[in-house]
Formats: sequence, structure tokens, C-alpha cells
Amino acid sequence: MKHSRFLKSAAIVSVGGFLAKGLGAVYRIPLTNLLGGYGMGLYQMAYPLFCVLLTFSSAGIPSAFSRIIAREEAASRGHSRTLASALRLFFFIGLCGAFLMLLLAPQMSALQGESELARCYFALAPSVLLVSLIAVFRGYFQGKNDMVPTAVSEIVEQFFKIAPGLYFAGRFADDPALAASCALVAVSFSELVALGYLVLRCRREVSAPSPFRGVSSEGVLYSALPVMAAASLLPLSQMADSVIIVRFLSRYTSRAVSLYGLYAGGAASLINLPVGVCYGFAAAVVPAVSEAFAEGKEEEGREKAMFALAVTLALSLPCAAGLYLFAPLAVRILYGSLSAADAQILVRLVRIMAVSAALLSCVQTLAACLTGMGKAKYAALAMLVAVAFKLAVQPILLSRPSLSVYGAAIAANACYVIAFSLDLFYTVRRKRKGAKGYDHHCQSGSGKKRLDGAGAGSGASCG
Repeated sequence: MKHSRFLKSAAIVSVGGFLAKGLGAVYRIPLTNLLGGYGMGLYQMAYPLFCVLLTFSSAGIPSAFSRIIAREEAASRGHSRTLASALRLFFFIGLCGAFLMLLLAPQMSALQGESELARCYFALAPSVLLVSLIAVFRGYFQGKNDMVPTAVSEIVEQFFKIAPGLYFAGRFADDPALAASCALVAVSFSELVALGYLVLRCRREVSAPSPFRGVSSEGVLYSALPVMAAASLLPLSQMADSVIIVRFLSRYTSRAVSLYGLYAGGAASLINLPVGVCYGFAAAVVPAVSEAFAEGKEEEGREKAMFALAVTLALSLPCAAGLYLFAPLAVRILYGSLSAADAQILVRLVRIMAVSAALLSCVQTLAACLTGMGKAKYAALAMLVAVAFKLAVQPILLSRPSLSVYGAAIAANACYVIAFSLDLFYTVRRKRKGAKGYDHHCQSGSGKKRLDGAGAGSGASCG
């Protein structure tokens, strides 16, 4: 097993993710100071719907598409026609997502109880299309085990968001709602720049049409659907959070939006830092496991999956411990403008959710392993069960004033424990002897294959 190759690929994406997340975290310090609690709350409340639409138009595409490209690499085939099919498909899907966000903006802002949110949704809508195309290009390069474009594009996104975002937030600081919506315009601008970089990078590599037919748009969609389903559930639950948390807290406090902003914009952002750094392992393990399974080396593929999980734990567990131990220092440095009461709330939220930094990192890696194995539907099932449990217990916890917003943090931890446990079970589970089911990548063939050790069958066979 070439651990060095895997680690090199993972390191490139992880360093890029670390720098990008670091820039994002630094950016949020002055942004929070300029927008204030209410403005930051609006800024964060716009993201759940955006993330849901982004999920349906792009989330999971890098993993799913990199698996397709990795299998073509293993067969020594060209990729230009498959890439063109994917771009056509997800341009259409992304465009539909952008228009849907524009149409839903008034209804969602009314549902969330903040009419000012409509402008925030309008500002973010172009990003749905842009990120959809970005995801395809990232998946293409990752499938070829070239992680540099993914890492660089992530840094470009953050870099070109900071300057215009801070300018707009400062320019309209006296109007928090306008400042928040203008800061979100900077997000769309940064995605446009990142897409431009990836297009230029790709044009240098794809100079002529592939002689191979490649995978059709329908084939790309069929392979991507289970991955998209798995990736969509968490953003869907976060969209539900923006409604459930605010509405339940509003029953006994007038600071519901501000508390939600501390939870989603403060604690969750810090918890996601290690997750972003560990994304490199998820990106690198898909082509590695896909290649092994495509060649019929399933045990080698599982070995690679377990190695990826071990390295993820080795990195994420110290990060989780650091978040717990140094939460007061991190909050004081990053969110120094918060009042003493809000800072205390944020510290407690970070400490409660510190375990999620490790759990969510592992869920991310294991879901990628399942994608590489052709078992993305199991990752979707695991997340469905986890999210259903979270949504069931969250209102109960939030209804208790003694728990308040901390109930949301506890529910999130429980969600990730369940998702991790199920993903690990499905990753290590071997196909039962005599099983008659097939993975979705089985292909028709004319040869015969023994299915249960007793009888022979013909027709379909798994590679």
C-alpha cells in the first residue's frame, strides 16, 4: 500500500483547507465586529438554505466525480468527454438552484421571521451556480490524484472574499442588514474568481477530445445521486436549525437571533476548522479506494479506508482537545468585541461541541470511503438516521430554558455519534457469502460467475 502517495495528496488538500479555514476564521473577527450580533445573525441565517441548494447542485460532486475519473484512470482512458458531460449536467442543475433560491427568498425570510433576509438570499444566489461548476472541476483533478487545484481554489475563494466583504461591512456599518447582504455579495465574487482559476488550469491539461466515449450525463448523475443525498442531509438539518432554534428560543428570550448567531456563526465555525483541515483525507481516499475496488482488491481498499480513518483521528482528536482546553483564549482573541455574557455563552458552546470536531471529521472521511467502495447509499442512510434523531430531540432540549441554546449543541453531538457509528459499521462490514445483491457499479457481462459457491449464474457481475 502506497501510504506516502495518499499522505502527500491528503497533505496538499489539508494544508489548503487549513489556510482557507484560517483565512475564514481571521476574516470573521473584523466581520463580527463590524456587523454586530444582529448583522452576524442575519449573515448566518442566510446560509442554511444556501447550503441546501448548494448540496443538491454540488455537494458530494467532488467525491462522486473523482470516483468516476479514478476508475477511468485505472482503465487508462481519457476524461475530456466525461468532464464535458458533467459540466453540462451541473451547469443546468446549478442554474436551477440559483433561480430557486431567488424564488424562495421572500418565503424563507418570512418563515424565519426576518424580512431583511431576502436581500441576503439574493446576494448568495449566483454562488449556487458557480460552486456547482467548481465542484466538477475539483472532482476531475482529485480523480487524477492532483490535489493542488482544489487546495489553491479554496485559498482563492477566501482571499477574494475578505477585502470586498470587509469593505462593504464597514461602508454600511450603520445598517447591519444592508452590510450583511453586501458582505454576502463578496462570497459570490470570490466563487467567480475561483472558477476562473480552475477553468484556466483545466484548459492547460485538456487540449484535445478524448477518443473514448466517456460517461454520459445520465451516468454521472446516477453515480452522484447517492453521494448528493448523503451530503444534503446535514445542510437540510442546518436549515431546520435556523428555524427550530430561533423559534423555540423566542418563546422565552428576546435574543433568539443573537444566540443562534453565537451557535452557528461562532461555535460551529470553530468546530468546523479541524473538519476543513481533515477534508484532505476524504478527498485523497476516494480515488485510492475506488482504484482498489475497481481492480477487485477489496481488502486493500478497506485497508486504505482504515488508514485514512486512523490518520483523521490522529489529527482531529488533538484539535478537539485543544478547542476544549483553549476555548476561552480562542473566543477572547477571535471574538473580542463580544460582551462578557455572550463570550461566556460561546465558550461553553465550543466546549460542549468540541467532541464534534473529531466526530464530524471522521464522518467526513468514512463517507468518502463508502463512496470509493460504491456504497454511498449507506452513508446517506447513516446520516438520515442521525439527522432524524437530532431533529427529534432538539425541540425537547431547546424547550428547557435551563439548557437554552446549549440544547442545540448537545443534539448536534448526538447526531455525529450516530453517523460515525453507522458509517464505521458499513465501512468494515464485508459482503455476506452468498449475498445476491450487487453494488451500483456492476456491469453487464456475458461470462458466468458463481454467486453462492453452489450454483452458477450468468449475466451481471461485479468488478
